[in-house]
Order: sequence, then structure tokens, then C-alpha cells
Amino acid sequence: MLDSSLRTLIPSERIQARVAEMGRQIAADYPAGSLRLIAILKGACFFLSDLARAIQREVSLDFMGIASYGRNKTSSGEVRVTKDLDNEIAGLDVLIVEDIVDTGITLTYLCHVLEQRKPKSLRIATLLDKPSRRLKPVDVAYVGFQIPDEFVVGYGLDYGERYRNLRDICALVAGLPEDTPR
Repeated sequence: MLDSSLRTLIPSERIQARVAEMGRQIAADYPAGSLRLIAILKGACFFLSDLARAIQREVSLDFMGIASYGRNKTSSGEVRVTKDLDNEIAGLDVLIVEDIVDTGITLTYLCHVLEQRKPKSLRIATLLDKPSRRLKPVDVAYVGFQIPDEFVVGYGLDYGERYRNLRDICALVAGLPEDTPR
């Protein structure tokens, strides 16, 4: 049961169906060789788990922590690595798994960092895309859903570490400070 500050945007059934489609497409696009999925913590952990299972081929996983929001609803514009990869990516096909693409600032920074490590290929998969907020151009190979310019939570996305465990993607509609949504 949702509280009154939430409105369901994408129900869990639609999320699971779309993630399965994305998994099939990724498996077709990478039929052989080593595919490394790199999830951006913490928001992409739910998406990564479901996507990895939907890709019917061998994959390996790694994680990076990137900070640009903190406990706010808007990006600070400053990006920093809070947790680096545990393994090398040189010569590997790499797929960055992100929860949401918004301004593009974080992913532009991250792609620059990872490209210096000489992967065979580097692409992006995101569950949610908010193209209306883009400040930096980002080439996203796999998009789950395009969404309007609303602050969203659930399925890994949070507001102040709350709501990550919701099965649905929900818009946060009440009780928040007035500022520009993520």
C-alpha cells in the first residue's frame, strides 16, 4: 500500500516485462565473449539483479559508487567516485547499468573514467531516462522507460535512503521541499 506522498508511474509487472526484453536484446547484441556489467550504487542494484538474470549468457558483475546527489533532490553538479571497480576492464565488453539518466553529468564523467581503462566496448543500459533534463549528451544503448520530469523512487531509487524497496516506480508528489526534481 502506497502512502499519500506517492503515485505509481510504472507498476512492477511492466518493469519486469521490460527488463526481460532488455535482457534478450543485450544477449543478442553480445552473443560471445566476456560481458561485464557495472552497476552504479546504490540505485541500480535492483535493476542489475533482474537484468543479469534476464541476459541468457554468462556475465560478470562489478560495482562503482558515484556521488552527485547526496540527500538532495537535485544534482550538485560535482561528481566523485566513492567506490571504484574491484576488477580490471581492459579488453572487455562493458555495460554500465544505471537506474536513471537525468542531466547526463554523472554518466559523462563515468564514461570518461572508464574509457581510460581501455575496455573493448563501453555502452550504457538504464532503467529510466529523463531526456528533458539532459545537460550533457549521453549515448544510452538500452532504455527501459522514458519518464517525465518528476522525482521518482522505488525499484532501487530513493529519497534520503527511503523507498528503495518499493516494487513499482513511483512519483514523489507530496511533502518535499520546493526545488527542481531529479
